[in-house]
Amino acid sequence: MTGIRSETAPLSGRTSYQALTLRRKLVLAALSIALVLALIGDIATGPASYGLWDVARTLIAPAEADAQMRVIVWSIRTPAALMAIVVGMALAIGGAQMQTILNNPLASPFTLGISAGASFGAALAIAFGVALIPAAGEYVVAVNAFVVAMATACLIHMASIRRGASIQTIVLFGIALVFSFNTALAITQYFANQEAVAAIVFWTMGSLAKATWPKFFMTALAVAITLPIFLRRRWQLSALRLGEARAASFGIPVRRLRLETLILVSLLSAMPVAFVGTIGFVGLVGPHIARMMVGEDQRFLLPASALTGALIMSLSSILAKVAVPGVVLPIGIVTAAVGLPVFLYLILKNGREIW
Repeated sequence: MTGIRSETAPLSGRTSYQALTLRRKLVLAALSIALVLALIGDIATGPASYGLWDVARTLIAPAEADAQMRVIVWSIRTPAALMAIVVGMALAIGGAQMQTILNNPLASPFTLGISAGASFGAALAIAFGVALIPAAGEYVVAVNAFVVAMATACLIHMASIRRGASIQTIVLFGIALVFSFNTALAITQYFANQEAVAAIVFWTMGSLAKATWPKFFMTALAVAITLPIFLRRRWQLSALRLGEARAASFGIPVRRLRLETLILVSLLSAMPVAFVGTIGFVGLVGPHIARMMVGEDQRFLLPASALTGALIMSLSSILAKVAVPGVVLPIGIVTAAVGLPVFLYLILKNGREIW
């Protein structure tokens, strides 16, 4: 009987793991299908109403479609809809990695000041034409956003490796950065001219109205560069969730991993802010929803976070166009309205552990 038990126990464990893996793959497949449907729905939604079948036919065979519909679908709506997807992916991936390397459920590029820093850098270019890197050219807004976001990430890294630094210290430091950059942004608006102030205010609300194919490709390139790097380090990142001491015992260079991850997160945060504006709470809410569905394993958490963030942004884009008839709301307002209750729930749920 003992021999039978010892043989069936590993088999049962292997079967359970295979069932869990299959369930996670099914979740990823379901998210992918939902995202495709949301994409088609986003393209079909707008002032001019088109059926889903007509939109799908225009996407598949644009040469056979009506000229006006082809222009609306391919030149206006599709870039904006695809931009919503890659922005959601970038923010959710960045949020998942911030929560991983800081071991903090409330960490995200938005809550720890990276997005606020990117906003301030971009506002300098919009208001005064300041180029932090002179050779930036027409992409000065994006370059400024990335430079300040990366500097902010380095400050957070320095705070996290400081002797005696705790989770509370890092969170409070990130909150201080948010307020500091918001103050700097307000000062920038005060001294800017009226047109620049209007541009900055509209831009900080977040909008997909000015999405273009080049902006989409640049943001998609940032995701395409960073996601494979994170997936290649999936075991190191998963081990880091067990704690710094245990990860270091496995031979993982914790400090270098944290610094490199923060730099990549800066890139993922800067691109959406530069092209779309400030989008809040997607990087916080998306990873938590993905974590509830697939767990902490980075092999599944990363793609699930990307798909969840993209789905949130795509559905928010649809809601922004249908919430008020005849008016397209800034998408940043919609994501904030959806994400704020979840943010408060996380604070109340995890307050005892965090504070």
